[in-house]
Amino acid sequence: MPALEVSDLDVFYGQIQALWDVSIDVESGSIASIIGSNGAGKSTILKAIMGIVPVKSGKIQVDGDRIDRLSPDRVVERGVAYVPEGRHIFSDLSVRENLKMGAYPRRARASFKDEIESVFGIFPLLRERSKQRAGTLSGGEAQMLAIGRALMSKPRFLLLDEPSAGLSPIMVEKIFDALSKIKSLGITVLLVEQDVVRALSNSSKAYVLENGHVTRSAKGEELLKDEEVRKAYLGI
Repeated sequence: MPALEVSDLDVFYGQIQALWDVSIDVESGSIASIIGSNGAGKSTILKAIMGIVPVKSGKIQVDGDRIDRLSPDRVVERGVAYVPEGRHIFSDLSVRENLKMGAYPRRARASFKDEIESVFGIFPLLRERSKQRAGTLSGGEAQMLAIGRALMSKPRFLLLDEPSAGLSPIMVEKIFDALSKIKSLGITVLLVEQDVVRALSNSSKAYVLENGHVTRSAKGEELLKDEEVRKAYLGI
């Protein structure tokens, strides 16, 4: 059974339809990605999974349980964590305090020390910066913190929206190295990413979204070789 199944999803913003019959699935313990142009609806899929935007029709299941009618806090309780585009860390709190904010589910609070050590293992820099005010971090450090805070909820499934946006090549490399470590912990990842080559290279399965429709799906390495994908997203 896939860790995530999205079936025939329709989403509207008011009277405007954003997603049409979107179906995706992500195997347990894998990394999957969604690519597409700006405005295609990629972020809307993640927000629908999290319960941030309402679902008009369709079904969303995590580990076989339906979550498409749950509030965001109950989705988190079901083991799903979300890192939105733009990070949205608490600038006036310390790094450690930000991480503590991510550990509000009951199962995470009970193992706070283990979870924060796990995050520090993935992002050693956060240990060094643990007492530093989050608002003073660089963009790459803030992204590490945003991902670390999501991991503090002890998720089985991690949603990431544009994690490399605005980062230097060195920081992008570190973020994707971290994703490999996260996957090795058995956490399933669904990634929306502007860096198409990195996204597809690191994904077991990938989807192309165009104007709210899934138009292609295949293994990441296969889409990297797809002539239409290369022309549209790589300029080749």
